[in-house]
Amino acid sequence: MGRGRQKAKHTKVARDLKYFSPDTNYGALARELSGSETSAPVSEDSEQWPEYSAGGSFSEEYEAEDDEESRSA
Repeated sequence: MGRGRQKAKHTKVARDLKYFSPDTNYGALARELSGSETSAPVSEDSEQWPEYSAGGSFSEEYEAEDDEESRSA
């Protein structure tokens, strides 16, 4: 696709985004912005791998190994 066609397509998309006004759920937006949720959602990863999502102990362990290797080299 040439630069002219690419620019025209981009301009069309930008114009559509500028002038298209979807139905906005302002109640949900207000809840999201105010942070009124009582608890943060738990990701699936933290349930599957709790030892890795618990904190920085994993990375600290490997940083210590890296420090030892760099001293011996």
